[in-house]
Amino acid sequence: LEENNVLGGYFLPNEVDLHQVIVLPKAEWERIQDNLGSTTREAARILAEKKEREEMHLRSIAAVKDWPNTIMGLAQRKLKAKQLREEREEEERKLLDLEEEQFQAAKRKEAIDHAKTYLYYQNERVKGLHSALLLAEVLKERDAQVEFRKLKSDVKKKKDEEKEHECNEAILREQEKAHQRYMNQQALCRDQLEQIKEHKHQADLAKLEDKREGEQIQRLNQLYQLEIQRRMEKEQEEKAERQRLYHEHVTDQKTIKAVEEQKQREEDERIKAHFKAKETIAKLIKEKEAEMRRQTQEHQDKIVSQLAVQMNEALKREDDRLARDIAKKEAEQEKKRKEKEAKEKAAIESIAEHRATAMKMKVEKEREEKAEGKRELHALLEKNRIYLETEKAKKQSQRDANMEVQKIQIQQMAEKQAKKQQEKQADLDYDAQIEAIALCKEREFQSYAKQVIESESKTTHHLYPLLKVSKGVRGLGHRPFSRGREGINTSFQAQDGAGTQLPCCSC
Repeated sequence: LEENNVLGGYFLPNEVDLHQVIVLPKAEWERIQDNLGSTTREAARILAEKKEREEMHLRSIAAVKDWPNTIMGLAQRKLKAKQLREEREEEERKLLDLEEEQFQAAKRKEAIDHAKTYLYYQNERVKGLHSALLLAEVLKERDAQVEFRKLKSDVKKKKDEEKEHECNEAILREQEKAHQRYMNQQALCRDQLEQIKEHKHQADLAKLEDKREGEQIQRLNQLYQLEIQRRMEKEQEEKAERQRLYHEHVTDQKTIKAVEEQKQREEDERIKAHFKAKETIAKLIKEKEAEMRRQTQEHQDKIVSQLAVQMNEALKREDDRLARDIAKKEAEQEKKRKEKEAKEKAAIESIAEHRATAMKMKVEKEREEKAEGKRELHALLEKNRIYLETEKAKKQSQRDANMEVQKIQIQQMAEKQAKKQQEKQADLDYDAQIEAIALCKEREFQSYAKQVIESESKTTHHLYPLLKVSKGVRGLGHRPFSRGREGINTSFQAQDGAGTQLPCCSC
C-alpha cells in the first residue's frame, strides 16, 4: 500500500481513492510548475545578474588597479610616494632626535662629571693634597733656582778665569811689545777697566737678583706658613664648634632621657595604681559578697523564725479558741445537763467530731503554711543563685577585660621592643653604609693621590708633603661615622696642637 501511495516523489494523503486522482503528463506538469514558479525564477534571475555584474566590476577593478596611465594609478603613486617621503622624513627626524638626545646626554654627563670633580676638589683632604702639591712645586722651583744659581756662578767663574788668562797673555804680549804697543796697551787697559766695571756692575746686579729671589722665596714661605696657621685656626674653630654641638647634643640626649624616665615612672605609677585599684575592687567585691551572704543567711533565719512564731501563735490561738469553745460548751452542757440528759451522748460525739475536724483543719493549715514557706525559701534561694551567677558573670567579664588589657599591654611592649630592635638594626645598617661610603671615598682619594705622587716623582724628589697628606687621616676618629650607643656621633674626635688623634670617648 505504501508503494501505491508514492507518486513522482510526492506522498498522497491517506485514505485517498486512486481512481479519482488525475494523472498529468510530465510536460503539462512542468508547464504548470513554470507558471506557478515564475516569480521565484525572476527573482533568482535578477540576483544572478546582479551577482554577475558585481563579479565583472570586481574583475574590472582588479585589472585596472595596476595600470600606470590612469588617474587612479597616478593618485596611488603620488600617495605612495608621499607616504614614503613622510616615512623617510620621520626616520630622519628620529635620527636627529636620537642624535640630539645623545648630545644632550653627553652634555649632562659632562656637566655632572665637572660638578663631581669640583665637589671632589672642594673636599678638605683634596685641598690639603693640592696644598701639598703646591708646596712640592715650590720646593722643586726653589731647587731649580738654586741649581741655576750654581750653574751661573760656575759659568761666571769660568769666564773670569778665561778673561784673566787672556789678560795675562795680553800683559805678556804687551810686555814683549812695550815700546811698540804702549798706546794700544793703554787703550786695552781702559777697555779692561771698563770691562771690570761692567763685570762688577753685573755682579752687583746678580747679587741684587739673588737677594730679591731670596726675599721672594722667604715671602712665599711666610705666605705658606700664614696659610697653614689660618688653616689650623679654622680647624680649631671647627673643632670648637663640633665640641659645642657635641655638648649640646649630649645635653639634649640627657634631657630626652630624663623626660623618658619621667614618662616611664608615671606609666609605672599609673600601672601600680591600676593594679592597686583592681585589688581594692576585688577586696570590695569579696566584702560585698560576704556581706550579701551574711544578709541572705540573716534574712533566711529571720524568715524561718518569723514562720515559727506565726505558726506557734496560730496554734496557740486555735488552742485558746478551742478551749473557750469547750469551756462554753461544757458550761452550757452543765447548765442544760439535767434538761438534755438524753442528748448528752450526741453532744459529746458532736464535740469529739468537731474537735477531730478542727485538729484535721489545723494539721492541713500547718501543712499549707509549711509548703508556702518552702516555696518562699525556694524562690529566695533561686533569687540568691541568680544574683550569685550574675556577680560571677560580672567578675568573669572583669577578669576577661583585665586579661585583654594585659594582652594589649604585652603586645604593646613586644611592639615597642621590636621597634627598638628595628631602629637599632637601622642604625647599624646606616653605620655600615656610611663606613662603606667613607672607604670608597678613601680608596678614590688614595688613587688620586697615587697618580699625583707618581706624576710628581718624575720631576722632583720633594714628595714628603704629598706622602704625609696621603697617609694622614685627620678628624675621622676610628671610623668615618658612628652613632654610638646613645645615637651620638663618636667619629669626630679632637686633636692636639701637633695633629695627634686624641683617644676615643663615648658618653
